[in-house]
Amino acid sequence: MTALGVFLFDTAIGRCGLAWSPMGVCAVQLPEPTEAGVRTRLRRLAGDAPEGAPPPEVAAWIDDIRALLAGEPRDLQHVRLDLGRTPAFHQRVYAVARAIAPGATRTYGEIAAELGEPGAARAVGQAMGRNPCPIVIPCHRVLAAGGKTGGFSAPGGVDTKMRMLTIERARTADPTLFAELPLMARRKR
Repeated sequence: MTALGVFLFDTAIGRCGLAWSPMGVCAVQLPEPTEAGVRTRLRRLAGDAPEGAPPPEVAAWIDDIRALLAGEPRDLQHVRLDLGRTPAFHQRVYAVARAIAPGATRTYGEIAAELGEPGAARAVGQAMGRNPCPIVIPCHRVLAAGGKTGGFSAPGGVDTKMRMLTIERARTADPTLFAELPLMARRKR
């Protein structure tokens, strides 16, 4: 891979976008209400990279993202990332989060403890909120203490997080966690 680029693609949860550099994926955008919204948010992270067909390696990663969002238990740890402009602490958090298998979850506190910083759960949450590559860095698999959902900064917020966890058939410590989903959907009416 020698060029920068941006590509929008359809998934089971809607139209997503991905930007790459010669180093790897530098941004992923989850669905927005409009395609223009996806493009605009992706451009904030990717700058003026041209939109066009991805090189074969990136196309294969996009196929893996599509498969994961369609319910196949795909692990995306093989996807190379370009996190060169990301703070060192965030990179450490993202490395731990990338090791969470599809269908599994961890808490912000567990990640902080694994990093050797047990009091840094809030900082882990802040890193997740600034995740430039959701899905590839599976921040949706990170929950608050006690099995609570915690936040989710992607479009659709916690509803999107829950949808992605449901697609992955996630296991959590709190068996009632997914009982919230119908209630959240009713609140929108």
